[in-house]
Amino acid sequence: MSADAKTVQVNGKTVSYHVFGDGPDLLLLHGSGPGVTGMANFENNAPTYAKHFRTYILDLPGYGGSDPVEGQQDLATAEIVIGFMDALKIQSASIIGNSFGGFVGSRMAANHPTRVSKLVTIGGIGFGIFAGFPNEGINLLTEFAEDPTRERIKQWLRSMVYDKSIVTDELVDRRFKQATEPKTMATTKIMYSRAQMEGMAKFMEGPMAIKTIEYLGQITCPVLLCWGRDDRVSALDRALLPMRMIQKCELHVFPNCGHWAMIERKAEFESTTLAFLQRSE
Repeated sequence: MSADAKTVQVNGKTVSYHVFGDGPDLLLLHGSGPGVTGMANFENNAPTYAKHFRTYILDLPGYGGSDPVEGQQDLATAEIVIGFMDALKIQSASIIGNSFGGFVGSRMAANHPTRVSKLVTIGGIGFGIFAGFPNEGINLLTEFAEDPTRERIKQWLRSMVYDKSIVTDELVDRRFKQATEPKTMATTKIMYSRAQMEGMAKFMEGPMAIKTIEYLGQITCPVLLCWGRDDRVSALDRALLPMRMIQKCELHVFPNCGHWAMIERKAEFESTTLAFLQRSE
């Protein structure tokens, strides 16, 4: 599925997006990392959701055609997405967020509860209980941020999936080209520099670690956590605390699946999420 990108101004920032279908509003929010865009994550899923929803695929700030933002990236991005909804007169929407997009959606659900009707996350949110931080996928992302070569982005992409055949030369070339675009590269360095990761690791192992997840208890909408059993970016144990802290929370685990459940388990992911999104609460 393809369509021309549209843009809208939000708080003086350009936000790029694609829109498909008709029906209740659904926002698809991509993850972070080198060369990512909304369409790179969700283009192949859009036809399924567009049969049931007016489906918006955003480029989050600093990625694709969208301007970067300053400050804590998940909070600042959440406010940009709320502004996007305001600009398009979307009062409330369901959200599917991959990794960082799940963080953004969870911040929106906690801070603006009337604006998020249902939330689906793919990995990401929560807190690692057994696995240390940063783990393999994040370490490889940091190595790319410090030394952006084609081989490093290939290594990182291979950490994202269970089935390594997904990481074709064409995918590596496409992601490397987008990743080394100056605006995207700057965003990657802000979020994943070695200094940033070391600072986060110290914070998450100290007495202030609870601050990274305490907001989850404020989420009142129904939440579906989707996880790849074999995720090497966000290990499955991260789901345990959100399952207890979020009032209406359920978990679906996909076998033989890494960090990209919407790609590696496309059919199962779409059927599972559609059942959740269309269910009467």
